Amino acid sequence: MREDLDLTRMPQHVAIIMDGNGRWAKERGMLRVQGHRAGLESLREIVRHSQRLGVKYLTVYAFSTENWKRPKDEVSGIFKLVVKYVQTELKELCENNVRVNILGNWDDLSVPQESKDSLKVLISSTENNTGLNFNIALNYGGRAEILKAVGELLAEGADQVSEETFAAHLYTAGMPDPEVIIRTSGENRLSNFLTWQSAYSEIVLTPVYWPDFTPDEYEKCIVEFQKRDRRFGGHK
Repeated sequence: MREDLDLTRMPQHVAIIMDGNGRWAKERGMLRVQGHRAGLESLREIVRHSQRLGVKYLTVYAFSTENWKRPKDEVSGIFKLVVKYVQTELKELCENNVRVNILGNWDDLSVPQESKDSLKVLISSTENNTGLNFNIALNYGGRAEILKAVGELLAEGADQVSEETFAAHLYTAGMPDPEVIIRTSGENRLSNFLTWQSAYSEIVLTPVYWPDFTPDEYEKCIVEFQKRDRRFGGHK
């Protein structure tokens, strides 16, 4: 563990845009889906390390509403990896008291039935766990989430809406907003991720591709976050 990491100042909620799988694979002459497969190994380690560090909420961007534009074989491969992830990780997640939540319209008709069935097992098997809250954003888009909340409020006949009542209709209802959002692969945008929740999140960027994102790289990003002076619109 890094000496400059302050375990007394860990963020409660870390969000990660897991980017660079395709480029990682291309640079090695591999298929893009092989990059996603390698990224799954990184995900396993980062979930484990989040527990070690005392992070309470970890949210990862697995598949966006825009990712349907990708080649069909890549999309199919990603959803097959969802099934594989549940098959290989469920036992360890339960043993480590991890609760899994899925953010997004994962029950949509476009999502393969086998993947949906696996996700239902993942959610139901971990719903009573009380350790790390592990959120997987799947078929997720920040704007779509906001429209979902507006639609629910309209259906309820709400005539006045506060930030609190609005947030209660988001996928992250009851959770704190992420203090830090990490994006791998050197890109400099949020890509429709946690649009409402990221209002005051610190953004930490790393050039490292997701399959190469190790626990040490994770700690580097947390240290960078801990150096920030968070003023929330005020001044010091």
